[in-house]
Amino acid sequence: MSVKTNENILPKGFKDIRCIICPTGCLVHVENINGELIIEGHSCKRGEEYAREEFVSPKRILTTTMQIENGFLPLVPVRSDNPILKDKLEDALKQIARTKTKAPIKMGDVLIENILGLGINIIASRDLQKLK
Repeated sequence: MSVKTNENILPKGFKDIRCIICPTGCLVHVENINGELIIEGHSCKRGEEYAREEFVSPKRILTTTMQIENGFLPLVPVRSDNPILKDKLEDALKQIARTKTKAPIKMGDVLIENILGLGINIIASRDLQKLK
């Protein structure tokens, strides 16, 4: 399928993307030819949408650890509550590394709200009790 879009916002060149939407795992070829996005190799509409998004603006759920004061453990696993653009991951990791929070923590607690102004929160992935 081809879609004519604004040439300035599309990456140049092509990319072969393994679709992860379903177990089929189609190898989708996405190419920008003069501002026209050519998507081939997908077997469903969801695969086409996934490949387009992955080509134009790839995103990932960020998972890491964060420093904790007065906690049973010195670190707590955290993740983003929504995907973050890949080109923002390093900046987000740096902000998380500079941040400390205090125990106790419950899984799902928002530890950093609106990281980098992206409207995405960093949340705890487990409970962590306060050191007694």
